[in-house]
Amino acid sequence: MIADRQIIFNQKDIPIKQWRYGFRASAATGCGWIAAYNALRLMGYYIQPEKLIRSYERHLPLLNGPFGTFILEPMFFFKRQGFKVRVSTKQRDFDELAKNADACIMFYYWRRKFKMGAHFVSLQYKDGAFIGYNTFSNSKAADNYGISLESFLKKQRYFFPVLMAIKDKRRK
Repeated sequence: MIADRQIIFNQKDIPIKQWRYGFRASAATGCGWIAAYNALRLMGYYIQPEKLIRSYERHLPLLNGPFGTFILEPMFFFKRQGFKVRVSTKQRDFDELAKNADACIMFYYWRRKFKMGAHFVSLQYKDGAFIGYNTFSNSKAADNYGISLESFLKKQRYFFPVLMAIKDKRRK
């Protein structure tokens, strides 16, 4: 059981009956709401996972969750909450945007042999490096992406990424 209020490092650790997302378990398709939850935690905010999931399910879930979250739902969610969000698909701009954000959510596609999928992660620039949360199916802690998001994406062979850079609404 994942404890409330902690960063979620690996969605696969969420038990099947905890925090269901649409028709499926969050362990299978919850990366979208988990990225938003983690981004909020990185900025010092808290929302009950159940409340966040309900918000996502009300606003454009893809067939109630079997295919995950609509690509721009995290942006819509944060804007509804009063945060400023900048969105980019230009990888060369990711590093600068992320360095000037309080938290980020990145979406990307991945492929391994004949299997293809998509994933949302939260990340933050900290101490000269980009740190990601809920990155890999075997993550047990935060993952160091290095000094460049563009290099990280290239190394992992992730493609068609979207970065959402979020500014804390308490800061001007």
